[in-house]
Amino acid sequence: MSRFLMSMLSAVQQDEVDRLVEDWRRERPDLDLDPLEVLSRVNRLSHHLDAARRQSFADHGVEPWEFDVLAALRRAGPPYELSPGRLVKETLVTSGTMTNRVDRLAARDFVQRLPDPGDRRGVLVRLTDQGRRTVDGALEALLDREHDLLGSLDDAGRTALAGLLRGLLVPFER
Repeated sequence: MSRFLMSMLSAVQQDEVDRLVEDWRRERPDLDLDPLEVLSRVNRLSHHLDAARRQSFADHGVEPWEFDVLAALRRAGPPYELSPGRLVKETLVTSGTMTNRVDRLAARDFVQRLPDPGDRRGVLVRLTDQGRRTVDGALEALLDREHDLLGSLDDAGRTALAGLLRGLLVPFER
């Protein structure tokens, strides 16, 4: 999109970041404020997304951390089971935290622990039918909300934005 078109759009649509940057430009004209134009919006969108996620999960009786564990198991495919070590890698928590989380999810009948046939001392964590129904419902509600959040973008805009964000994210995940 040309700079002219972007300036025309921004003249019509202003957000809080525009006002914030305008204030900073007045107070600190010596600084390059371009990063604020992008990353302040990413930060604000993150807050909106977090609220949407929390509400979607709450509507299905789960906390975000519960969804993360249940979703990791669901994505594993049948029989929907992973080792605790693999769950640690999938959810980026410590093994002690994962033990606590599996205990709490087992108490709610969302998961069960089974002996690992490949390791006599190991266990596998398996998603129960109730856990699968819960994570599937929470995911559907989340996607409905996320579609709403992206509603102002057409397919090409969503694809372009996803590519741009990927370009920012990849260096952090290496």
